[in-house]
Amino acid sequence: MASRVVTTVLAGAHPAPPRAPAAAAGGSKFTAWTKRPSLHHGIRCSVARASRIRPHHPSSSPCTAEDGVFELLKSAVAALAIIAQISVALPANAILYSPDTNVPRTGELALRRAIPANPSMKTIQESLEDISYLLRIPQRKPYGSMEGDVKKAMKIAVDNKEAMLGSMPAELKEKGSELYTSLLEGKGGLQTLLKYIKDKDNDRLSVTLASSLDTIAELELLQAPGLSFLLPKQYLDYPRLTGRGVVEFTVEKGDGSTFVPTAGGEPKSVATIQVVVDGYSAPLTAGNFAKLVLEGAYDGVTLKSANQAVIADSESGKKGYTIPLEVMPAGQFEPLYRSPLSIQDGELPVLPMSVYGSVAMAHSVDSEEYSSPTQFFFYLYDKRNSGLGGISFDEGQFSVFGYATTDGRDVLSQIKTGDRIRSAKLVQGRERLVLPAAASAPAPADPAPVPADPALAPAES
Repeated sequence: MASRVVTTVLAGAHPAPPRAPAAAAGGSKFTAWTKRPSLHHGIRCSVARASRIRPHHPSSSPCTAEDGVFELLKSAVAALAIIAQISVALPANAILYSPDTNVPRTGELALRRAIPANPSMKTIQESLEDISYLLRIPQRKPYGSMEGDVKKAMKIAVDNKEAMLGSMPAELKEKGSELYTSLLEGKGGLQTLLKYIKDKDNDRLSVTLASSLDTIAELELLQAPGLSFLLPKQYLDYPRLTGRGVVEFTVEKGDGSTFVPTAGGEPKSVATIQVVVDGYSAPLTAGNFAKLVLEGAYDGVTLKSANQAVIADSESGKKGYTIPLEVMPAGQFEPLYRSPLSIQDGELPVLPMSVYGSVAMAHSVDSEEYSSPTQFFFYLYDKRNSGLGGISFDEGQFSVFGYATTDGRDVLSQIKTGDRIRSAKLVQGRERLVLPAAASAPAPADPAPVPADPALAPAES
């Protein structure tokens, strides 16, 4: 049971509602999230009203009450026509093309989608995630569509059992077989999902759906023993994380006050924040971070509470690697280096920053094409300070490499400038961390990726 819990943590971080951050001074080259102008200022529509004073003409008849009413009606019809055109054309397109429907809104969902697993597993995952979306529809739920999604997932699972289990390392196949059986027939599996759909029991359906998605994520992790792509040649001597890791921070108040658990309980002088670190999408950034944690670089570091962020003021003397900006675009097989995404052109990251509790590296003081060797931050996403579709203004501009889990996510909003990280430990994933023999990396050069078919790329270990 304990191993199941650990694997579930690696698979994803459970969400918590965002809290409004306290404003404070920021630091370093990290972008300050001041409230920016909205992307949509609104459209004003003005319609000239017809004059109720008609010019005098010898042959004209006096203005009657009926004429005035007729002119007002014409003006009203014209105004309604223009307003209807705006309300139909613009908002409909804004909703249709909004990236809000494509960006994961929880760390759990983002981490699950980031696992490079068997295509059959991904199709099953997408079918069940569709049910999660359908459950949010108010009033009458489309239970017929939900039932179709579950039956589709079951058919894929049955028809592709050998391929799904065959892609796992030999030593993991027994565990994979147990998870496969649980997915189909277990208490939180697909058969149970069908029962609750037929019963129209939304509460039990939501709980069972979450359990099924957790099982799928565990199966996918067993299918992904390493990276599915080759790193550029010039970065082969850098630390890299070839999978998932979990870092546990112990934080304490700098002014002697306490942390108050949001779920109830006694206030405590220290609190714990767990972070799932994802090397599948950001191997260099996650690897450098994990290496620094092992070296104790963040022990005793002071935290700063900035606008929508908690920043680690990590000038502790420990030297990290100057890692290039590393962002994995959605739908791609490998990260981009030194190249931010253009959200306006529809580019979206696999690991979005627009999630409360996302973890990213600050920019280098010399160039925004590189990350700081040591300084990271927790992003306190707030949709009220975001652009169209709820996307952060800085989405795709920083190297996001993980998410805070529910173990301590509520602590982030309570952190103030002057609080400290008492200790940081890599509690899971040490076996996935590949460290170079050299103590420091050479000066980074322009990346020259090695051309390779991602499907044929050997897995790193």
